[in-house]
Formats: sequence, structure tokens, C-alpha cells
Amino acid sequence: MIRQIYNFWLRHIHPRLAPLIATIGIVGLASCLLILFVLAELAEEVLEREAFEFDTHFLLWLHQFANPSLDNLMLFITNLGNPRTVVIVAGATVLLLWWRRYQEEAKVFVLACLGGLILNTGLKLFFSKPRPELWHRLISETSFSFPSGHALGSMVLYGFIAYELAIHYPHFAKFIYSFTVILIAAIGISRLYLGVHWPTDIIAGYGVGFLWLMICITMLKLQKLR
Repeated sequence: MIRQIYNFWLRHIHPRLAPLIATIGIVGLASCLLILFVLAELAEEVLEREAFEFDTHFLLWLHQFANPSLDNLMLFITNLGNPRTVVIVAGATVLLLWWRRYQEEAKVFVLACLGGLILNTGLKLFFSKPRPELWHRLISETSFSFPSGHALGSMVLYGFIAYELAIHYPHFAKFIYSFTVILIAAIGISRLYLGVHWPTDIIAGYGVGFLWLMICITMLKLQKLR
């Protein structure tokens, strides 16, 4: 029995998994599986309409630091993830990639952005989770809360741009990835500070965005290998 399973693994499963593992690595694959588990747990709780206590506690704790200077800073940071800014950055990136004759990268980037938009819209409508109403907010949001579109979109958009920059400028890869992580994290924190999302919304947005980003980067890598 064990030998049959082993032979089945070698003949059917291993040839398909080998390119994937070689492309994203064991750590990347393990990270994706862990994120899937966390997202499944969050989704179950949201579907059952069970509130996370730390959601409210964290937002109230964060709100105690509010002041006019931080308000302006957080409004500026959150604008980096707004649809208008995202469209401008994405459009400029596509034009630049096409001009530099990176057609495959441009196509996958467009796919990544469109897929992120579809995922965000579909998941919001599916879960229909209301936004926080803990204090008078500085900005108005009419869509549902879960997952955070800013978190998901910034992960896909700026994550893909960081990957491309790091590939073409490997000597600056650490700086590029560090700056991108700080930027994406700041956008998520700004949404919490402004009271338009629960912490679990941000976590889910990052998780879904990271998984979709890894899928798109893996497709790009496999396409280049061929």
C-alpha cells in the first residue's frame, strides 16, 4: 500500500508540484498554506456573524492617539490606496513596462490588478460585513468592510511593483522590499486609525492579496521558464 502511494506520488503529483516548489520555494508554499488556514478561520467567524473582541478594543485603543497632525498624515497615507491613486499608479506601471518591452510582465500585472479588484468586490458582497461605527469618521465609506480593499489592493499593486524593481535592481532589493512592506503596513494602519475597518478586515485583505500576488508572480515565473 505504501509503495503504491509512493509510486502514485512520483508519477502524478510530484511532476506537477516540483515546478511550483522550485518557483516559490518551501517557505513560500508553507506561508501560503498558513495564510489559507488563517483566512478560513476568519471567514468562518465572519459568516457566523461572531464579533472579535480585540477588533473593538484595538480600534478604541488606537483612537486615543488621534490628533489633528496624525489625522492629516493618515489621510495622506490612505489616499495612496484610494481607487484614483491606484488607477494612476497601475496605468503608469503598465505603460512603463510596455515601453521597456516587458510585455509578459505588463500582461500579468494587468491580470493581477483586475483579479484583485474582482476578488475584493466579490468577497465584500459575499460576506456583507458592516463597517465600524465607533466614532465620527473623517471619511465616508459606503461599501462593505470585509476584506479591506485598501489592504488587498496595496498588497497586489505595490507588491508586484516591488517584485519587478527588485528583479531589475537586485542590489537594492532589500531596500525596495523593506520600503514596500512599510508602505503597505502604513496603508492598513491608516484605515484602522480612520475607523473605517476592523483589524480582521485588514488581516484578511493582506492575506487574500498576498495569495493572489504569489499566484500571479508564480505564473509569470513559470511562463518565463517555458
